[in-house]
Amino acid sequence: MMLTVKRCYRLLQWGKEFKTKKAFGGNVAAAQEVGAMIAKLAKDSGVKEVVFDRGSYIYHGRVKALAEAARGNGLVF
Repeated sequence: MMLTVKRCYRLLQWGKEFKTKKAFGGNVAAAQEVGAMIAKLAKDSGVKEVVFDRGSYIYHGRVKALAEAARGNGLVF
């Protein structure tokens, strides 16, 4: 099974684990949780290396928190 961004989002959005933690809102703590969950989903799917495309967003705040949490949980990018 291929782990795509769309699949990650769908799993995070509808997963019971994410729903219980969704009370964070749109802040750095929520981004850290999402980064950790994405890393866990990727590792469970056998994905070890990813490409992090931040698009037009500056690498700080929530974007940085998500990336560092994913790195801290074993993803290489």
